[in-house]
Amino acid sequence: MSEAMTFGLSSALAFAYLPFIRLNGLPLIAYRMPPGTIVRGLDRGLGFGVRFETFRDSEAGERRLDELLAAGHLVGLQTSIFWLPYIPRDLRFHFNAHNLLVYGREGDEYLVSDPVVEHPVRCPRSDMRKARFARGVFAPKGRLYYTTQVPASTDLAAVGRNALARTARIMLRTPLPLVGVRGIRWLARAVSRLPVADGGAAARLYVGHIVRMQEEIGTGGAGFRFMYASFLQELEASTGYAGLQGLPKRLVEIGDLWQDFAIACGRMIKRRDALDPPALGARLREIADHEQQFFRDLNDARLAWKS
Repeated sequence: MSEAMTFGLSSALAFAYLPFIRLNGLPLIAYRMPPGTIVRGLDRGLGFGVRFETFRDSEAGERRLDELLAAGHLVGLQTSIFWLPYIPRDLRFHFNAHNLLVYGREGDEYLVSDPVVEHPVRCPRSDMRKARFARGVFAPKGRLYYTTQVPASTDLAAVGRNALARTARIMLRTPLPLVGVRGIRWLARAVSRLPVADGGAAARLYVGHIVRMQEEIGTGGAGFRFMYASFLQELEASTGYAGLQGLPKRLVEIGDLWQDFAIACGRMIKRRDALDPPALGARLREIADHEQQFFRDLNDARLAWKS
């Protein structure tokens, strides 16, 4: 199964603007569901028997990880990226929801596959302990997860229809006004109101934070839209459902709009263009309009898909 298919079947595409959750004093902005929700979403459709465990103390957490590795399990971990020594120092910050895979242990070093590193790496036990039991927002509490069974044969069309329904609901009909298309509009409002007095230092910091959350942490806003477009292409090819035709191209175009927004932010941050928060807010409102129509059409295509 490709990464794009995994992303789509888990209904991972989303948007959330959460000003009451602060990262280094700035609001959390997310372009996908949390990793645990993604894993549960995929498990709900395919049946891997995923189990999650957390721990009150580091010794119990280390012992359980070693037991699972000795039993041949591939183990997912929630960590703080700040304490991982193989991450370049200028990319480390206090973020406690970084997920990675541990596939083995040699002595006091864990063998790690990390999505932000191009090749397998090693992490000393002491550093992994700090990363797994860091405190603060989203404290991982040693959280680990692993599969317990091999999925049976899957009705991809049925799983795909359900996944499309969940994604459309997240983006269009969630009761939380800060999530989905409404969340993009809330962010647009917040950006439009950023002060530009005294050189706009605070506004540039805020805008830079948006770009960092969008383009540097994970694949970000545009990248996740491109990935979901690939999922729609694969789902159409695998099921033969022609009702999805045209939707991937439209979502790629929306991803391009997110990238254009990031470029405009970057030019203002670097003072190549004048700082203009209302113009950035207008770009976000345009994106929200496009995403609203896209997910409406996606849901219509899903409703027309007969079993």
